Amino acid sequence: MERCDLGERRQGPIWTRRAGAAAPRGVIVNIIHGVQGYHSKTIHFLNVAFNNSGDSLLAGDRQGNIYVFDLNGNRFNLVQKTMQACTALAFNLRRKTEFLVALADYSVKCFDTGTQELVSWMRGHESSVSSISVHGSGKYAITTSTDTAQLWDLDTFQRIRKLNVRQSVGIQKVFFLPLSNTILSCFKDNSVFAWEFDTLHCKYQLPTPVEGSVLFYKVFAVTRDSRTLVAGGKSNHLHLWSLQLKRLVRIIQMPEKVRSVRHLEFLPDSFDGGSNKVLGVLSQDNVMRFINIESCKLLFDIGSPEEGISTAVISPNGRYIASVMENGSLNLYSVQALTQEENKPPPAMFKVVEDGPKYTPEENKLITKVTSGKSKGPWKSKQSKIQSRLLKVQATTSLENKENELPSGLNKKRLQALLKGFGEYPAKYRTLSALAHWSAIFAETPYLPLLAFPFVKLFQNNQLICFEVVATVVVNFCQHWFEYFPNPPLNVLGMMENVLAHHDKELLRHLIKYNVTSQVYAWPLLETLLSEVLTREEWLKVFDNIFSNHPSYFLMIVVAYIICSRVPLLHCNQAADFEYFFHHRNNVDINVVIKEAYHLMEATPLDIHPQHMLDDFTPLTKGQYPVFNKYPTFIVDYQAREWEKIRQDEIEYLRKRQLAHESEAKAQEQKAEDEAWYRKQKLLREAEEQKRKILLEEEEKLAEQRQRLAVGKKELKVKELQLLDASRRRFLNYQQDQLQMELKRLDDEIARKASLREQETAAAVQDIELRQMELESQKQLFEQHLIKDQEGVTKEMKEEVEAHRRKVDLEDQRVQRLIEIDREETQKAHTVAEENLAKAEQKHIDTDWRLQAQRRLRRDDQDRERCYKEIVKLLHDNRVKEAELLKAMRETEEKKTFNISVAQWEEVVHNKARLEEEQKAAAAADGHRKQFLDDKMNDALELAEKLHREDGCFESLHNFKARCTERGVEIQQVPRSGNICLDDLSTLASSPHSRRRAELARQERELMAEVRRLRQRLTSRAQTRHSPATTWSP
Repeated sequence: MERCDLGERRQGPIWTRRAGAAAPRGVIVNIIHGVQGYHSKTIHFLNVAFNNSGDSLLAGDRQGNIYVFDLNGNRFNLVQKTMQACTALAFNLRRKTEFLVALADYSVKCFDTGTQELVSWMRGHESSVSSISVHGSGKYAITTSTDTAQLWDLDTFQRIRKLNVRQSVGIQKVFFLPLSNTILSCFKDNSVFAWEFDTLHCKYQLPTPVEGSVLFYKVFAVTRDSRTLVAGGKSNHLHLWSLQLKRLVRIIQMPEKVRSVRHLEFLPDSFDGGSNKVLGVLSQDNVMRFINIESCKLLFDIGSPEEGISTAVISPNGRYIASVMENGSLNLYSVQALTQEENKPPPAMFKVVEDGPKYTPEENKLITKVTSGKSKGPWKSKQSKIQSRLLKVQATTSLENKENELPSGLNKKRLQALLKGFGEYPAKYRTLSALAHWSAIFAETPYLPLLAFPFVKLFQNNQLICFEVVATVVVNFCQHWFEYFPNPPLNVLGMMENVLAHHDKELLRHLIKYNVTSQVYAWPLLETLLSEVLTREEWLKVFDNIFSNHPSYFLMIVVAYIICSRVPLLHCNQAADFEYFFHHRNNVDINVVIKEAYHLMEATPLDIHPQHMLDDFTPLTKGQYPVFNKYPTFIVDYQAREWEKIRQDEIEYLRKRQLAHESEAKAQEQKAEDEAWYRKQKLLREAEEQKRKILLEEEEKLAEQRQRLAVGKKELKVKELQLLDASRRRFLNYQQDQLQMELKRLDDEIARKASLREQETAAAVQDIELRQMELESQKQLFEQHLIKDQEGVTKEMKEEVEAHRRKVDLEDQRVQRLIEIDREETQKAHTVAEENLAKAEQKHIDTDWRLQAQRRLRRDDQDRERCYKEIVKLLHDNRVKEAELLKAMRETEEKKTFNISVAQWEEVVHNKARLEEEQKAAAAADGHRKQFLDDKMNDALELAEKLHREDGCFESLHNFKARCTERGVEIQQVPRSGNICLDDLSTLASSPHSRRRAELARQERELMAEVRRLRQRLTSRAQTRHSPATTWSP
């Protein structure tokens, strides 16, 4: 076994001579990292990972050393020293030289193997990262720890999403399904969820396993086609889940030595289409067993209890297995060597089962348990050999059926693609390569893989026997096949058509009717040696008879197969049906076909019998193989020349491509230099931009300071305005308080006047009642006739007094109005500035105050009007009674003497004339005073209008003048009645000035006192006048 000690080297070869398929126990090389010193020790490897192609291996040890092993170039390189242990690795990113490593400090780093520099550092986990799963595109990755899983974008190295779970339910593993956009998350409570990667919506959840089959999942593996999930844990059972059906489809029981499963991984196969069948199971005994999950057969194992495996990784191409051993070393296994050890010839296999050290009876017992799922006894004598043979036949049959699933088989182009992709043919196709080396025509024969296929399957453990058998068949049973190359053997097909025409003309006519030639019904059977239409047992039986007869028997077998299938063929009427029939298995009894072939051998005439055209059976020559040149060499040579021309063209193409790559490399180098220059320019621009940003920031700071200073000034100004506004508001509040006090005093004055009027009204009512009593007494005594005169004089005097009082009031009112106008104009001239500042607010306050005063005065006027109406009613009643009294007195006077003194009458007439003259003089004086007051009023208004025209007060003064004019008209239109006079006084009393109100109240009291004095005077005068003997003339 090759051993490689890395030591202190940073790079070097991995092995001196590669063992390949002959590696002992499949181990290509054992890699250790030893440190020499006072105490020599070995640094343990912890994790390994393959790249996408499987040609490079990434390994990390306990001290943080990361190595890259190039398996094709046989080189290793130390690419990074992280100085701490790694917990997970991933080496299949989109950028081939980058890899991810999870470290012991819970962080994930990305390094470049070419530059050996740190690309990015990703943090976010709070516990150790146990696995890293990379998406098939290499653009995304999922890192998993016990408490969370995080999804990363590997282009920006930014975290996209984070999966959090409850502390009681931990995470086992979260990973991408291969070749799909599905994320599978597995938790410690055995729940498995599938998420859509694009939307991160839950697609489905796997149901809970059936009762009795529950185990706590620890490890998982998925086939490459993402159809099957295998889960294992602390048990020797494996659960197989179908991710398409979303259900548990199988439970596999491992041998009894397996108590728990530590790791699961499928072994890829290039020809299984991604539906991997071989599963590697690493158990607690440090042995990794590889089983077939369909047949449950143990294929091979690696490791042992003495040289245990800690963890293992299989390359994506299925060629290598890298395992970290318990002793800290790294083993690299060849899958080809391990499978060759499994695929030994049958005799050797039986010998190992009985006597070999690995296949002991106990081991066979375990294998049986893996196969059947339950315990069986050890094998015994002959019956056990038969049972083993049956198992092998079944396995081979399943492989045969698997290969028969390819309807078209393999052709040359596919073999060339395999050769270019893998550098060599797979083991079971090396027979074709040997045939191509034996004769040049076989390299150009497209149906050779189909012809050799059954023999390769039959002799898969011995390629030499397989080659010689195929060569024997070609030499003897394929005579004259290559004379018309590259066309089918028309001569052989013609012989078969002659035989068919002789023995079954109806069938031949039916085939000719539908244009079905021998190339359709005979050539597919010949080129595949009947392997497509027969089972393994039928094919073996047929070739037992073919090898035991003349080579012409092979052609007779084909014709017999066609004749025995005449019934279904006669029912076919389309070319596609005929082609399908001769390429698939049909319900034909092979014993009848063999018997019919013997019948054809005997009953066919000699002139059309193939026997006289074909040579007898000739074995291969000893010592060396015979020369095979029974073909048109010029065609093969022409094709060889064409292939050589193509090869030269390909070499020229490769040379040109190399030149193109070199030009591209130079262009890339120039591009890198340009990018470096642009980066420098960008850095300079960024530095300049940074300086400019600093200057802008300084300017912004200065602007902010200036702005703060302006804001401070503004705040001071606002505070000053607030203080001024507060002082103005205080003054306005003071004015409002003064107005409210004035209004209250006015209310008190109105209430006092109302009480006085009520008292006067009560006194008047009492006087009227007294007068009524007096009139009643005069009416009863008929002695009081003079009272009529007295009352008449009293009435006239009262009217005169009332008229005089009204005139005096009007005069006083006009004088007061002139005084007030003069005072107001003078005051307005001195306070124009103040009124302009508080004009709006003052007007609002004045208007409210006036409205309140007007409402209160209106209520007072309404009350006073009701009192006056009562007085008028009482006066009306008194007048009615006085009229009655006067009428009675007149009647009484008429009855009495009519001797009235002429002198007294003349005196009365003289007094009456004098009274009229005095009244006229008083009226003239009143008119003169009225004219004087009107002139003064007009002069004052004109002066005020002139003074305030510039202040915009003309309109208000004009309105004031109109109001004064209207009031003058109202004063002139005042009727001479006592109640109207009182209403006028109430209207005058509505002036907003308290001084005027006080003056008017004083005048009113004086007038009332004068009225009382006149009333008393008239009463006393009436009592002292002449006797009541005076009578009225009609």
